[in-house]
Amino acid sequence: MAKIITYNVNGIRSAISKGFVEWLKAANPDIICLQEIKADPTQFDTGIFEELGYYHYWYPAQKKGYSGVAILTKILPSHIEYGCGIEKYDFEGRILRADFGDISVMSVYHPSGSSGEDRQAFKMQWLSDFYVYIENLKKERPKLVISGDYNICHQPIDIHNPKSNANSSGFLPEERSWIEGFLRSGFVDSFRHFNKEPHNYTWWSFRAGARGKNLGWRIDYNLVSEPLAAQMKRALILAEAKHSDHCPSVVELDF
Repeated sequence: MAKIITYNVNGIRSAISKGFVEWLKAANPDIICLQEIKADPTQFDTGIFEELGYYHYWYPAQKKGYSGVAILTKILPSHIEYGCGIEKYDFEGRILRADFGDISVMSVYHPSGSSGEDRQAFKMQWLSDFYVYIENLKKERPKLVISGDYNICHQPIDIHNPKSNANSSGFLPEERSWIEGFLRSGFVDSFRHFNKEPHNYTWWSFRAGARGKNLGWRIDYNLVSEPLAAQMKRALILAEAKHSDHCPSVVELDF
């Protein structure tokens, strides 16, 4: 059994200062996929993860203090793939893949479009290119777990106020239709597979006490490819972990 967690830490150094390492020791995932690390590994002590038994792989953005992904794993990978080979995305440190025999786990940080039209256009281009990239990857690596911050709520149940957010980046019809199509291409939303209840979110605005009122969005997913789906055992959201404006999301599967 492997416990896989995805967690947008909104700055690994900030998360460490808020007790992330102690939490990690207690949660004890086999693999944790991090997004928005906002640092490169020369800027903090990576030995703290080795002490907990993790191999660690970092793929920061070229721009300082921005984006970046990582994978910490207690299972030694057979291969690590940095980036997707598309320069404008790899410059932002958005994709990292660890292969474990015939199973691959990816940490992915999808762009946000909330800062304006240019980034929304970048996000839509990314979504199109990412779809093609994964379609090709599935031919050689059909057993995939794509963990990360997708920056999209799939359905009204995944957002606290679907009506007022109908024109918000992250819940636009074209974004929702993309994630619907991506799932239909051969992936299972592991959390929704096990849990159909509303009010389950993974991100809350820092504004207006949103987290205390649970006014959130579910934008972080562990998507499991259909050839692996039968091996899923459970999935849950760890909303009590507070090292970030996101919280961790878990899937457990027979590895």
